[in-house]
Amino acid sequence: MLRGANVGGHRVFRPATLPAALPQLDLVNIGAAGTFVVRARIGRTALKAALRTQLPFTSDIVICEGSEILALLEDDPFVPLGLAKETVRFISVLGSIPKSEPKLPAEFGDGREWLVKVFNRRGCFLVGAYHRHEKTVRHLGKIDKLVDVPITTRNWDTIVTIGKVLAKPAGKGK
Repeated sequence: MLRGANVGGHRVFRPATLPAALPQLDLVNIGAAGTFVVRARIGRTALKAALRTQLPFTSDIVICEGSEILALLEDDPFVPLGLAKETVRFISVLGSIPKSEPKLPAEFGDGREWLVKVFNRRGCFLVGAYHRHEKTVRHLGKIDKLVDVPITTRNWDTIVTIGKVLAKPAGKGK
């Protein structure tokens, strides 16, 4: 997952072109934010180097194992939270292990109610939700400071889509 790609007109590129540019990685592109499933066996350092050769900008590249995503999906972290239907669920993926455990849950808002809330940490993931509001984006940016490591955030629906791709055998329904 690329951090901060195609957000607000900054670090713009076409993720759909990467699978053809890097066929040895057997990439599956998911959406426009720089989210990929890598089907080839490759180490993290080599993967980051290969991706950087194709990016027109510098970006943190956050990697997690498919097995971690599948385990998260199997034990849906949002079920026990009882969130309202209109609340947007998200997962932030940690770029490295934090030096100290963040104090969770953590809320960010305008003083009356939370706009962004991080409920808990599950391995390399932070589980959170937000309310749609014009100030929400500003508060989402505060999650990095909570853990003091680079993160990238994806909607829960994107995580579900990644799981569906992971569940298919390689070469089927890219």
